Amino acid sequence: MLIAQAGAYSTLKKRVAIACKLVEAAAFNMVKNLRYYHNREKDTGGPIARIEALALQLPSATDIPTLMGLEGNIRMSYYEAFEVIINDFSMGNRTKQPPGNEVNAMVFFVNMLCYTLCLDMIYHTQLNPTISFLHQPGERRFSLALDLAEVFKPILADRLIFALMNKKQIQPADFDNRLNSCLLKDSVRKTVVKAWDEKLNETIKHRSLGRNVSYKHLVKLECYKLSKHILGIEEYRPFKAWW
Repeated sequence: MLIAQAGAYSTLKKRVAIACKLVEAAAFNMVKNLRYYHNREKDTGGPIARIEALALQLPSATDIPTLMGLEGNIRMSYYEAFEVIINDFSMGNRTKQPPGNEVNAMVFFVNMLCYTLCLDMIYHTQLNPTISFLHQPGERRFSLALDLAEVFKPILADRLIFALMNKKQIQPADFDNRLNSCLLKDSVRKTVVKAWDEKLNETIKHRSLGRNVSYKHLVKLECYKLSKHILGIEEYRPFKAWW
């Protein structure tokens, strides 16, 4: 597996093909979220149109920088919709280290939970977590988990954020605002982690398997699908939400 995975990374055509599939699935899942809220009288039509237009350019990308640029513009358009989806909070500009406000703090924290989940599921397979396709591999980071997290953040992380904030389970007082930063208080982190764990244990009827599987198991299945693709067993079809 290690040799095959390294070969898929070092062969530009193979790497770009996998990376493109990851970005396509991420864009699809983002639009799935936005359409849900658009059907509930939230004006997300503009971001949907921009993401779909950018997604059409993905198949023509021939290198990773081009794909990363398209992915960045897709995500920027997506985050613009957070302003209308999330009630009583404003996201403003996307800020990471440190987060600049409450929404950015939630995105940062829950994205880390998603990244950790993906890394955990990678360890259940023979995949090497340091050899990635969309993100540049690095000695001190498990970049394959970043790749897989792109697919699942809209479905797992963002939907949880929308639910917690719109149901007022997270309040402005739950954040610690310091010099140019905003972080969740420790006590509230436990609340978010509890909600995250409950989400992962929820089950849905899998269309291909014909049985109920947990959200957590969906991520493990994604790792197996990617493994089969790298080994030349089966074409990789990344996860796209059907609900």
